[in-house]
Order: sequence, then structure tokens, then C-alpha cells
Amino acid sequence: MRHTFPFADLALARRIERAEGHANAAFVQSRAAVDPASGATLLDVGGTYALFDGVGSPLTQTFGLGVSETASAPLLDTIEAFFRERGAAVMHEVSPVVDLSVLALLSSRGYHPIELTSVLYQPIEAASVSVSAEVSVRLARDGEADHWASVAASGWGESPEIVAFVRAMGEVSARATDTYAFFAESHGEPIATGSMHIHDGVAVLAGASTVPTARRRGAQNALLSARLAFAREQGCDLAVMGALPGSASQRNAERNGFCLAYTRVKWALDATR
Repeated sequence: MRHTFPFADLALARRIERAEGHANAAFVQSRAAVDPASGATLLDVGGTYALFDGVGSPLTQTFGLGVSETASAPLLDTIEAFFRERGAAVMHEVSPVVDLSVLALLSSRGYHPIELTSVLYQPIEAASVSVSAEVSVRLARDGEADHWASVAASGWGESPEIVAFVRAMGEVSARATDTYAFFAESHGEPIATGSMHIHDGVAVLAGASTVPTARRRGAQNALLSARLAFAREQGCDLAVMGALPGSASQRNAERNGFCLAYTRVKWALDATR
């Protein structure tokens, strides 16, 4: 029997982790352009992206540690110095397919796991999503980055603090290189957002948000279908996304044909070390 999905092995992890790292690197570069005073910068070393987006930012961490090449003590010395020089905590997103020596090395240096992420994937040729006739999808136009961020933030209207955070992040991500922002509209009014970053044939999906009054109308399914179609047109063969394990986001992704590649672990260095 022919396997439609590529095996969830090291080769797949290399593609996924590099693409997601590239997506977040593009965000950090966009932050540096939008807000030079933020000090946003990155280091690409040993196949690992070390990203600084400001102290406390969820993007201030590494991606791809141990995937392209086995992590070593000298590599971690370099990465840890990068974050410490900027007053930031040291954190790594680590795929479970890395060599076990990476986990042993992290433990020996005082790291501990703090977060889990389900990494889901789907071959784009196999993708099929049902779409509501009431919802249309379009790419954000030039000059609409702030508008896209505003709509994305409105999907989190239950918490003013989160609204401000999501809007600020959206204003940066919508301007990032190789990142595409999409609106879902009903009767000409934007009701939901989604985004996608493309790198080396991999489409990294993110930015999902729906205005509270427009939920359960098929907006996110329409956005997913449109983004997959766009990615196919751009020559992509693989779509990936992240979700909290066991969450509604993961269930919705699986309903739409995504499968779990692996569960990634975020490791944090003990601040006293």
C-alpha cells in the first residue's frame, strides 16, 4: 500500500523545524525593521536559529536544536551567551526525533521541560477541506497589515491585554518576508484571519483568529482551504501547523486531514545556573 504521508522521521523533522525556524526568523527581522529600538536579532548557528524578539517574547528562543546536527556543549555555550548578553531567558524548542544525547546534554546543563506543542502535518496534494459558500477569502493587500492585525486581535476580545498583544504581534508578522496574510470575509466584511509562511516547499500555517460574532460559520475552514490552494500554486508539497496537545485546534486540524508528526518539547534553562 502506498503511503500518502511521508514518514515522521528525522528527514521530515529537518524540513519542518527549518521551515518553522525560518518563519520565526522572518518575524524577528520584520520586528527589527518595524521597531529598531527593540534590538530584535538572530543567530543561525549549527543549523539552529537563536531568535531574540525582546525579553519575554514567546519568539525569544531557539528552533531546530539538534535536528540538522547533534548539539554540543560549545554550541550551547554560544547560544546561551547570545541570550544572556540580551538579558533573556534561554529556551529551546526540541523535536523528539533528535539524538538522545541532546536531551542528556540539556538535562546536565540545568534545563527542564516547560511546554508541549503538537506538530501536525499534511501533504498538500492530499488536502481536501469543505468550504462554506457564505465565506470568501482573499490575500491582504499592500497597506493592510495594520487592518489585518486589528481583525486578528478582535478574535481575542474577551481579554483586553491579549488583544493588545495579538495586535502588536500581527502588525509585525503581516510584514514579514515570505509570509502571507489572509482575510475571510462575509458580505464584504472581514470576519477572520489566517497567515502562512512558505519556505523550501513547506507552508507553515498560523494566525488563525475569528471575530466572536462570526464563529461557527466556516471561516477557518475557508481560510485553511484557500491557504492550502495558494501553497500548492507556490509549489509547496507539505503543510504544517502547531497546536496545544489535545486542544480544539488540534482536533480541528485532524478533522481536516492533518496528522500528528510528533510532540515538541520546550526546554528552559534554570535561571540560577
